[in-house]
Amino acid sequence: MQKIVEAVIRKGDQRIAVGLVSVKQALDMPQRGIYEFSHPEHEAGKTDVFLTGEALSKLM
Repeated sequence: MQKIVEAVIRKGDQRIAVGLVSVKQALDMPQRGIYEFSHPEHEAGKTDVFLTGEALSKLM
C-alpha cells in the first residue's frame, strides 16, 4: 500500500496546501526544496507534523 502525504508550501508562518501525493511522487517533485510534506506515519491533510523533502527521503 502506498503512503500518501500532503505537499505544502510555507508562506511566513502559514502552510498552503498544494495537494495529496504518494511518497514516490513527493520524492520525484522538481524543486523539492520549496515544499514540505506531512509525515507519512500521520494522516495526510490532518496532521501538523511536516518534513522537508530531504528528511522524507531519509525516512523512506
